[in-house]
Amino acid sequence: MPSTRTPSSGTAGRGRPPMSDRRKHIVRTQIAHAAVELFTAQGVSATTGDDIAHRLGISTRTLWRYFPSKESCVRPLLTGGLDLMAERLRSWPPELSLPAHLERSAALDEDAEAASVTSMIDLIRMTRTEPGLRAVWLDVHHRAEEVFAEAIADRAGLPADALSVRVRAAAINVALRVAAERFADRGRDDEDMAGLIRAALEVVDDGLGPIAR
Repeated sequence: MPSTRTPSSGTAGRGRPPMSDRRKHIVRTQIAHAAVELFTAQGVSATTGDDIAHRLGISTRTLWRYFPSKESCVRPLLTGGLDLMAERLRSWPPELSLPAHLERSAALDEDAEAASVTSMIDLIRMTRTEPGLRAVWLDVHHRAEEVFAEAIADRAGLPADALSVRVRAAAINVALRVAAERFADRGRDDEDMAGLIRAALEVVDDGLGPIAR
């Protein structure tokens, strides 16, 4: 008996259409917020992937399609600011210091969504005591440093593995991490995030000087 199944063409006959990158970003961010809420309320060790999925009304199988572990679910909350910094490094003009460039380009957004800022603060605080989250935090910065080096190298016309490029990328990376951790430790009422980042990068700018060729 001949098959009655209609041959597929493109996305026809394959169920729901592919998810857009924008939609994937939204889902990943929702998962990150749910994970931080649960980690904060009941601890990382007591939280399972099933718990995070249930909080969002998705299957655990769907959750694991986005993230390989429960700790990695928080990654989107840690990468946004570093991605923005990488963009600003690529557009950094030679006549400006990095702090001045960031201030001019409004790269440091003090009006960030309150929920995202609160989740980020809670998350960074937990990296102090939760080894799994600390590993994600440090890995995010390690990967960001590679991107920073490429951006700085392009600006200076140097190879990305040049010593002066790698040291500057590492210094910027550490300044951002220390500023974020200080902000999380002290809270929003004591110092603002933008001010802390500018102050930290001014230290880097004063200490390194021009990029050596």
